Amino acid sequence: MRIGRERWRGLVVLLATVAGVALTARLGFWQLDRAAQKVAIQAQIDARRALPPLDGVALADTPGEANGQHQRRASLRGRWVAARTVFLDNRQMNGVPGFFVVTPLQLEGRPQAVLVQRGWVPRNFSDRAALPSVPAASGPVQVDGVVAPPPSRLYQFSVEASGRIRQNLDLGAFSRETGLALLPLSVLQSDSESTRGDGLQRRWPAPELDVSKHYGYAFQWFAMACLMVGLYVWFQLIRPARRPA
Repeated sequence: MRIGRERWRGLVVLLATVAGVALTARLGFWQLDRAAQKVAIQAQIDARRALPPLDGVALADTPGEANGQHQRRASLRGRWVAARTVFLDNRQMNGVPGFFVVTPLQLEGRPQAVLVQRGWVPRNFSDRAALPSVPAASGPVQVDGVVAPPPSRLYQFSVEASGRIRQNLDLGAFSRETGLALLPLSVLQSDSESTRGDGLQRRWPAPELDVSKHYGYAFQWFAMACLMVGLYVWFQLIRPARRPA
């Protein structure tokens, strides 16, 4: 009877160990797969950045086409629609809260405009309604930057705001509000000779891929699988075999 209970107990321990090893190994391979996906994304970003810059005529008209242009360099000609400049609140650069300055650029050679995320400025905390002066040339300008999705959205409690200071900017609503035909993307402006002295910071964060994190998690899961195998071998095979008969 005792032998039967011991065999049953041994079978339960074996099944639990096999299940644990299978689960942790599967999680380890999943993390390796996630790392491989991000390595591929980084390679895609590097390949797109190496392509010649897009001009205004080549910018995508549809969201599907725009996805294929994200991270491409762009060199655009047009005119600022300065009266429609918007300051997106609660945006950070280097950990400091402030505004992202967004101005539509009426493109040269086509009827549409594109939102340009021109840079970041700190806000005046003693007068939260005060806005910094951001110069915008009245004539033709050249804007160099990187194609990106429309400005990212932050959580907000109230309905979509209007005015120059806003929490978020919905592309469709802003197009209807301004009467501008906006392309389904934006451009992160880069520093250049034309931006010198405008007071805007443009240290845009790189896409957070963090491949090493997935390698670290994979190592932890595989180490846990090895630990369970080692414990099973020691307590179920080696240690019982060393007991006196």
